This record gives sequence, structure tokens and C-alpha cells, in this order.
Amino acid sequence: MIWQFATRYFWAKKSTNAINIIAWISVCAIAVGTAALFIILSVFNGFSELVASLYSSFYPSVKVMPAQGKQIYLEPSTLRKIQALPGVVHFSEVIEEKAVLSYNNEPTIAILKGVDSNYIYVSGVKDKIVRGKYETMVEGMPEGVFGSDLEGAMGIDMTRSDIPVTVYVPRPGAGATALPEEALNSDVLFPAGAFAIQQDFNTQYVITHIDFLRRLLSMQPGQMSALEISIRPHASDRDVQKSLQLMLGNKFVVQTRFEQNQSLFAIMQTEKWVVYLILSFVLVIAAFNMIGSLSMLVIEKQKDVTILKAMGANDPLILRIFLAEGLLIAGFGALIGFILGFTICVLQQRYGILKLGGTSFLVDSFPVSMHFQDFLLILMTILGIGLAASWYPARRAARQSIELKAS
Repeated sequence: MIWQFATRYFWAKKSTNAINIIAWISVCAIAVGTAALFIILSVFNGFSELVASLYSSFYPSVKVMPAQGKQIYLEPSTLRKIQALPGVVHFSEVIEEKAVLSYNNEPTIAILKGVDSNYIYVSGVKDKIVRGKYETMVEGMPEGVFGSDLEGAMGIDMTRSDIPVTVYVPRPGAGATALPEEALNSDVLFPAGAFAIQQDFNTQYVITHIDFLRRLLSMQPGQMSALEISIRPHASDRDVQKSLQLMLGNKFVVQTRFEQNQSLFAIMQTEKWVVYLILSFVLVIAAFNMIGSLSMLVIEKQKDVTILKAMGANDPLILRIFLAEGLLIAGFGALIGFILGFTICVLQQRYGILKLGGTSFLVDSFPVSMHFQDFLLILMTILGIGLAASWYPARRAARQSIELKAS
């Protein structure tokens, strides 16, 4: 019965046309706010997934690192146990070290990342090669895959890969007062290819063979900076993380891909929530139209309220009728907004209508990804705002006194 009264009040023609106009303005304002919120959150989701896909090409699903220091040592028996864990597919031993690279007598600071043959199964770097090929060791000669920006900064010509790059790294145990030739180990590697993933990686990293770095750093077999692990598509990285931490103990730190980039993903989530709050305030402002519309409706329906109370309707029933009216306005506006927002998002996904400016982006148009949880969040927000906006007019209608005049 409550919804029957609310629906009738919503669609019925009012004695004053302004009440209808204000009611439909309220619906339109909520619809526009809903569509804007849905579209912007979907764009944020699209950018988040794009960044995550870029970082997943370089960062592993799970990473084992030392709790203290720069190196870890894992016995072959421990590695076999790790391989046997549920969810683990491949692992790669890696060493990272800052080095000075010299090409044509031009020095550059970079990060050398030594990897083994399993690295191509742990990361997607091999699929991001833009020039040359992915090679880290050929017939005992170390080769390097350079970040594309680093390659350009050093002036490396991949068509002339016979020109070596000289690598200098700190010699372990050398004191601060040692002569330069005593403080550094040096060797050469040959450029093999260039990868392009993301600027942070493109400007800093050179991927080479782990044996080359072990020799330069005087490290023993089994010593590494980290163990990078890939997991099965439907396996839980949290479950693998817990199993590894339990096996290895507190001398090791086990991180998921999210934890390896926690600050980045935290900033992106914070930005999304800030935008959600700002647009929610816009919906709150739009809800003031609802207050005006419902207040005028209460005045319009004073006679109906009086009759209902004379027939035995109590104050809570009257309150619920006008609260339902407010929810009907908010819900109808939300429905139109969701249809509009969904249509725009689908068109953007298929045709890329709204383009990104410039030519340096990895995608031409704004990425969009619609999530069901965003739909629920927006719906609950709108219904909550609609309920709050209709509370005062509904309470006023419920408190209206009965005034029956004798004929």
C-alpha cells in the first residue's frame, strides 16, 4: 500500500505545475550525478587495471626477499620444496645491483638485474621487446636487454651490438679509501635488445644473466637478491604468501605484487575515494531539489493526509509513504543515470570516443572498466542520500494534525 501511494503521488498530475517540474529536475539531477559518478569510477578502474598490467609485466606474483641485508641464500632442497607448494608454477633467482655503465666513454648509472633462464616464465619482459631480441647469455658471452629510455639516453645502436658496454660495480669488501681500480669490479656485456614497459623501468633497468652478476659481485651459487615466483592463474597469492612465510621463517620477507607496489596502488585507491566523496557531495546538492519537491508535495497532499489519518492511518504510515516517495525519485533518477553511464562506458570501450591527448600514452583513449561493486556502492549512496533528503518533508507530513470541517 505504501508504494502504491508513493507511485500515484509521483506520476499523478499536481494542481501546481511547478511541483512536477521540480520533481523531474530532481530526477534529472540525480541521473546526471549517478552517470558521472559511475563513469568516473569506471575510468579510475580502467587506469588502475592498465597500471597493474604494466607493473605485472615486470613484478612477479610473489617475491621472497631478505628481512635484513641485501642477499638471501636458499638451499636446493628448499627450492624444491618451494616448487612443490600448491599454486607455484615457476620461480626465478634474481640479483639486482646498481652499476655504472660506460658506452662510447659516456658513463650512466643504471640497475643491473641478473636473471636465470626461468625469468621469462615469471615476468612478461620478453613480450615487451621493441628492438632486438631477448638474450642474456649467448655462448658464454653476457648480453643485456636495456630499458628503451636508457638505451636512447646512452646512445646505444642495437644494429651494432658488437660494441660492448663496460659495467662497473662496487667490489665487495673494498674500503672507502681504496683506489678506483681496487674499489670496482668491471666487465663487459653486449646489447641484445630493448624493452618498453613503463618509464620507471625503461629509464633504469638492464636485464642480464645472473651468472654474470654473480661473477662480478663475487657471489656463490644459491646467493641472490630475491626469489621471484609466478603462480597459477586461479591460485591465491595470499595463500602462497602464507605458505612461503611459514616455510621460510622470519629471516625472509614474502610480498605479493600489491605489496611490492603498495604506495602506488594506495595512492590510486585514495584518489578514487576522494573523487567518489566529491561527486557524492554533488549528489547531496542535487538532493536539495528533492527536499523542495517533497515539501511542496506535502502541502499539495494535506487533504489526502488528513483523510488517511481520519481513516486510521498513524504517523509512521504517513512517514513511510513520503519516505517511499523520496526513494522513488532517487531510485528513478539512479536508474536513468546507470543506463546513461553504462551506455557511455560501453561506447567508450568499443569505439574509444574520448581520446587521450598527446602521443606518448600506451593507449589512445581513456580506459574504462565497470565493476559491480561500484554499482552497489553508488546505488547505496543514492538511496541513502534520497532517504536523508526526504526525512524532513516526510516527518512534517506525519506530524500534520487532522482538520476536518463539518458541513
